[in-house]
Amino acid sequence: MRLSRALKDKRPQYAERHNKVILQHDNTRPHIARPVKNYLETLKWEVLSHPPYSPDIAPSDYHLFRAMTHRLLSQHFTSYEDTKNWVDSWISSKEEEFFRRGIRMLPERLAKVVGSDGNYFE
Repeated sequence: MRLSRALKDKRPQYAERHNKVILQHDNTRPHIARPVKNYLETLKWEVLSHPPYSPDIAPSDYHLFRAMTHRLLSQHFTSYEDTKNWVDSWISSKEEEFFRRGIRMLPERLAKVVGSDGNYFE
C-alpha cells in the first residue's frame, strides 16, 4: 500500500486523471509468485504482462535505449561517474513528451507481438 501512496504523492496529476495503476512486467518467477500476485490484487492494480526478454514491447528497449544508442556511439567513458553523469544529463535533457511517446507506442507494439505470434520483429 505504501507504493500506491508514494505514487500518488509523487505524481498527483496521475491520481487526478486515473483511478488505477497499470503495472507492466515480464512473467519471470518472482513476478508470478503467489505472494506477489496476491499483493497486486490487494492494490487493485491492473497487470499488463509480456513474455520475458521481449525487447519488442519493453518501452525501455524499443524507445529509451534505442534513442540513447545513437548518442552513445560517439561517447567514451573513463569512469563510472562519467557514465552516470552522462546518462543523468541525457535523461534530463529529454522533454516529458519523449517519455509519453514511448508509453503511447506500447499498444501498437503489443499488437505486433500478438500478430507475429510472439516472434521478434523490427
